[in-house]
Amino acid sequence: MTSYGKAETAKLQQNLENQLDRLVEQLKDLESCKDDLDADEYEETKQETMDQLKELNDSLSKMVKGDISLISALGAVQLATQAAISEAFKTPEVIRLFGKREPKQLRERLSNIEQDCKLNRLSDEAKNRQKAEILTALRQLGEQLSIDELKFLEKHNDVSNAFKDIELVEVNDE
Repeated sequence: MTSYGKAETAKLQQNLENQLDRLVEQLKDLESCKDDLDADEYEETKQETMDQLKELNDSLSKMVKGDISLISALGAVQLATQAAISEAFKTPEVIRLFGKREPKQLRERLSNIEQDCKLNRLSDEAKNRQKAEILTALRQLGEQLSIDELKFLEKHNDVSNAFKDIELVEVNDE
């Protein structure tokens, strides 16, 4: 058997992505039901979810330090988890796409946001926040940003500043 744990690595990565998706979905559901919950119940549930995200991040940190073959795959999930913890991203969908390293889908989401704003389905404030989140995620994924996009990020640097608390580690695939 010459797989050298590739199947196990793939399964572990899938499980971690599923766990991140579940927690992000939980945050999304919580936000959509915010008005139905009293303030204490909302805060308690949100804190429990954030604690679970922190536990996931701690587990990822330990795995990244101990298993070189998983560094790249786990690094992306860990970065998305850290972004969620630091609340750099407020939009669960952006966290999910960032964690899965899907720049094309992030670009598509950006286009949808622009469209929603034109159709008055989204306020300018919400559009600007989500656009800044997506551009920050694309930048963190190493995607090339246009001059206009960089200027936009500079103007709306409150989202970029949220990444100050996130430890970015360069990893090399073998």
